[in-house]
Amino acid sequence: MKTLLNRFALPIGLAATTWLLAGCQSAENSTGGSAPTMAVVGSPPTKETQAAMTPQSALAELKAGNARFVAGQPLKRNLPADVKATASGQYPFAVVLSCLDSRQPIEIVLDQGIGDIFSARVAGNVLNDDILGSMEFACKVSGAKLIAVIGHSNCGAIKGAVDGVELGNLTGLLGKIQPALNQVPADVQPRDSKNLEFVDKVSEANVRLIMQQIRERSPILREMLDSGQIGVAGGMYNLATGEVHFFDK
Repeated sequence: MKTLLNRFALPIGLAATTWLLAGCQSAENSTGGSAPTMAVVGSPPTKETQAAMTPQSALAELKAGNARFVAGQPLKRNLPADVKATASGQYPFAVVLSCLDSRQPIEIVLDQGIGDIFSARVAGNVLNDDILGSMEFACKVSGAKLIAVIGHSNCGAIKGAVDGVELGNLTGLLGKIQPALNQVPADVQPRDSKNLEFVDKVSEANVRLIMQQIRERSPILREMLDSGQIGVAGGMYNLATGEVHFFDK
C-alpha cells in the first residue's frame, strides 16, 4: 500500500510519523516478505498548513530540504497535479532572496516545489525597493513566515564589486555590495577577486547587511519581525558541496 505524506504535517505529528515510517519499513506481509516502503511525497502548502507553520518550522523545512538535496533524496512530486492544486491560490511558507547564478537554482537546492516558496533572484542577492516590496507582499499579504537571504561561494557579482568593475547598469548593482567590503577585517589580504577567502567573507557580510537592511528599510516587515509573525535568516550556499550553511543568528 502506498501512502502519501504531506511534509508540512511533520512539525505537528513528527513523533507519530516517525513511528509510522519505522513500522511500515519493518512490517512483513502475510507471505513473510517485507511490505513496500512508504513513499514520502511533497505537495504544495495549503492555507491550513501555512497557518500552522512558524518562522522556526519554516527554517527547519528549508534546512531539511537542503539535506534531502545533498543526500540525493528529494521528495517525490506530481508536478502536473501541483500545477492544478495551486491554480486558484498560493500559500508559500517562505520567501527566499538568492543570487542569479545558474549554479544556485534555489528551489532545487532547497528541495522545494510548486507553491512552496516565493523566490527572488538577482546578481549578488542585493536588495532594492522592488524586491523589498515583493517581500512585503509575500509576508503581509500572502502569509509567508520566513525571509531567507542566501548568498553563495565564489560569487561573480561579489568578485566584480571587489575589483570595482564598471559595466552599464551592472555598475549600480555592484555598488550596492560595496558596503560589505568594509565589514571584512583589514587583515584579510589580498583584497581582490583572486583571494577566494576574501570573496566569500564579503559575500557573507553582504548577506548579513541585507538582513539588517530588510529590518531598517521596511516598517511593515520590521513590525512583523518584532511581533514574531515572521523571521529572517541568512545563509551561504557552497557551490562545491551543494550545502547551505545557515547562520546561527
